[in-house]
Amino acid sequence: MSPDWSALQRRLRQLLPPRAVVAAPQELLAYDCDGLTLHRHQPPLVVLPETTEQVAAVLRLCHDWQVPFVARGSGTGLSGGAVAESEALVVATSRMRRVLAVDLPNWRVVVQPGVINSWVTRAVAGDGFYFAPDPSSQVACSIGGNVAENSGGVHCLKYGVTSNHVLALEVVLPDGTVTTLGGELDETPGLDLRGAFIGSEGTLGIATAITLRLLRAPQCVAVLLADFTSMEAAGEAVRRVTAAGVLPAGMEMMDRLTIEAVNDYLGGAAGFEEYPRDAAAVLLIELDGQQREVLAAAALTQDLCIQAGARQVRQAWEEQERALLWKGRKSAISALGRRFPSYYLQDGVVPRSALPRVLAAIDGLSQRYGLPVANVFHAGDGNLHPLILYRDGEPGIRERVQELGGEILRLCVEAGGSISGEHGIGSDKRCYLSWMYGPDDLATMQLVRRAFDPNGLANPGKIFPTPRGCAESARRLQVLQAEGAPLPEAAVVF
Repeated sequence: MSPDWSALQRRLRQLLPPRAVVAAPQELLAYDCDGLTLHRHQPPLVVLPETTEQVAAVLRLCHDWQVPFVARGSGTGLSGGAVAESEALVVATSRMRRVLAVDLPNWRVVVQPGVINSWVTRAVAGDGFYFAPDPSSQVACSIGGNVAENSGGVHCLKYGVTSNHVLALEVVLPDGTVTTLGGELDETPGLDLRGAFIGSEGTLGIATAITLRLLRAPQCVAVLLADFTSMEAAGEAVRRVTAAGVLPAGMEMMDRLTIEAVNDYLGGAAGFEEYPRDAAAVLLIELDGQQREVLAAAALTQDLCIQAGARQVRQAWEEQERALLWKGRKSAISALGRRFPSYYLQDGVVPRSALPRVLAAIDGLSQRYGLPVANVFHAGDGNLHPLILYRDGEPGIRERVQELGGEILRLCVEAGGSISGEHGIGSDKRCYLSWMYGPDDLATMQLVRRAFDPNGLANPGKIFPTPRGCAESARRLQVLQAEGAPLPEAAVVF
């Protein structure tokens, strides 16, 4: 039975400050998708709370009225996780932007979920600290969203993802109860409910205060840019560097299509020196630590890249010079979006040893489907970000794009990898979850979810496959099977 949205709106206006309830159709358009624009669903109502108490009041009302809700941060996610696919109240935390406490002696800071990722480092950089997780969207994405998706970023190779840097969470559960998960130390007795909540994509509740672990800024940092005549050679460089025992802070790869787009996009930017236009791939490698350690690692890394086939290796040691080298990588998706306004970004993971084979297979799929695929990814940990580029409006194009995306993820699973490294499952990849997990695994996950949310009100329909929602994917799997294409061992056809 559909909620009485008019009555709910009136009650919410009594609970929240003025202008905290968004109901006008033209204003609701801003919430009809996240960073994945392929799927759009306009919500019936949005609220913008500013405190834990307000979030708790909203969720208590949702619980009493049995109204589904969807938590939303900055809306930069790429899996449809923050979209109200069915009728649900959107609880946007974008006004919860306060840094609640800074505790430098204990290397931690407490923030509200709407605080932007890059603001955390800005708040403590003057004292020699920084926050390690750095998604490419870090100037726009929020800490609450990072927690929901367990986001990674350039530096996750050495320093880990969001879950490695969250000590405690103040959480509002779906019935409006406020509780704390985790504590002031890295490890606490009992079940790791903090770990269960991080990456749960809003299906277990809403985090309203997050205690983050800070790191000391390294003494020395260097960035190397190596260019190659083939993606395979760049992949070999990744293998050689990691096999030699070098642990870069970050290792990123871009293909020719991405290089061209970045050069065109940043050509007029002050100080930006173009990546080599004739390169088939470039590899960005950041090294940090004590000065002597970084000097030795930089010399070894340069030699290993040249042995793998690098034509030249550029080194940057000054902060401004390093930032300019990274600027291209951080701008890659925007650059490609300028050239192709419609794109579909995937997020599969493969073992490093499988990179050359999987990249070659993706190229073959690109040609078979007649759709260009740009590759820009975290090479060090095998987290691929293939962008399928297309012109919207062509008949059947969206279905073709999604089919290609599914086949790319199938390649990743068959290579021993995963369908997601940091973007989450959301609604976009829920039909592929059974490629990795069997029925018993999925049932156990649902038991955990119901322990937090017995009524299924929090972000309904996300993460887990459903017979109705995944019927088309099941038919596609059957067609592939009939054609003789191998399926992952855990695949379950609904």
